[in-house]
Amino acid sequence: MGRAYEVRKASIQKTGAAKSKLYSMYAREIYDAAKKGGVALESNATLKRLVERAKKEQVPADIINRAIDKVNSGVDENYQNVRYELFGPGGSTFIVDCLTDNVNRSISSVKAVLNKCHTKMGSIGSVAFNYDNLCIVGFKGLNEEETIDIMIENDIEIDDIETDDGMTIVYGNPTDLFKIKDAISKAKQVEFEIDEIAMIPKEKISLAGDDLEIFKRMNDMLEEIEDVKNVYHNVEL
Repeated sequence: MGRAYEVRKASIQKTGAAKSKLYSMYAREIYDAAKKGGVALESNATLKRLVERAKKEQVPADIINRAIDKVNSGVDENYQNVRYELFGPGGSTFIVDCLTDNVNRSISSVKAVLNKCHTKMGSIGSVAFNYDNLCIVGFKGLNEEETIDIMIENDIEIDDIETDDGMTIVYGNPTDLFKIKDAISKAKQVEFEIDEIAMIPKEKISLAGDDLEIFKRMNDMLEEIEDVKNVYHNVEL
């Protein structure tokens, strides 16, 4: 079903995770974005996007507001984005992105999963070169040809475009996410059903038997780690 299916599936898995972790991670991301770019949504595109996504995933308004108010009240918390590249069973690979205020805690948690699954961590770049870092924007109301025309008119280069279940999905450079959304919104009022920056595997593999069971266990354990924001992998499920 193409790359769009994998992106949506990852989003569904994240939404289905424990609510407490989902709320906690959005609170961190919103606070971090507000601290770095200011608390005004209209002048902080990253913050506005996060708040919109949080509302779609039914994060309570008081959690969103408290995260922003912490910046207004002068609370000083420091979060780092850290990435781990992992080798799983049967040629599978993982990219794990964390947002953490304690790097030692996050790496210890990831290493605990690796030890339990008898898998290993790779060096920087050992896995990422097999993935594309792309923004993905999905919406209904415009077909591929109309969307391509809009991109050309606005001088926006895209990596790919496809249709899945009546939805048009545009893949582009992560730095062009807001340009793509803005160009589409000016052409037609649409609701963005996919709005992500993700690591997409260039090639996928299939697993079976023990390898598949270990992979699923490893993936679930990584998703449950407090500091983990996103888990990407190259396995066809």
